[in-house]
Amino acid sequence: MMAVAVGMDAFSVSMGMGMIGLRLRQIIHIGFLIGTFHVIMPLTGMIIGHILSEHFGWVAQRAGGILLLILGAQMVLSSLRDQEKHVLQPAGIGMLVFAVSVSLDSFSVGLSLGIFGARVLITVVFFGLVTTVMTWCGLLVGRKFQHVFGSYSEALGGCILFAFGIKLFLYK
Repeated sequence: MMAVAVGMDAFSVSMGMGMIGLRLRQIIHIGFLIGTFHVIMPLTGMIIGHILSEHFGWVAQRAGGILLLILGAQMVLSSLRDQEKHVLQPAGIGMLVFAVSVSLDSFSVGLSLGIFGARVLITVVFFGLVTTVMTWCGLLVGRKFQHVFGSYSEALGGCILFAFGIKLFLYK
């Protein structure tokens, strides 16, 4: 159930990313990348959770919120400029920043699970698998709605990312 809860964030945020018009190969790659980070981040969180206090999870959540706010704002500004080249590219540094920002909440969850002594291997495998599938679904849904919203799809996607950034930044 925890894997589905963490994967829902990835699904929702991926819908926004899917609206910038991705190819199927990019969708597969992005899903695997985010799924991999959803293994690495909670694993790291679980290890650190045995050592650090729960205040660090709050900081990670805020950092993820700030990253999503920046990415969302960049997408909206890019759509308003009406340029062919997108500010947020689904490759390279932009993709890594996106994957890390989406996965920071799983780091926080990993911290909590590490404090409570959860089973590490089964937890991180489920986090990775569920998140990969949910990311693919979110990207495909976003890609489908891109055609419905036309030129406003990138702005809408940016607004979705921005909204989730606010959610991560303001709420526990």
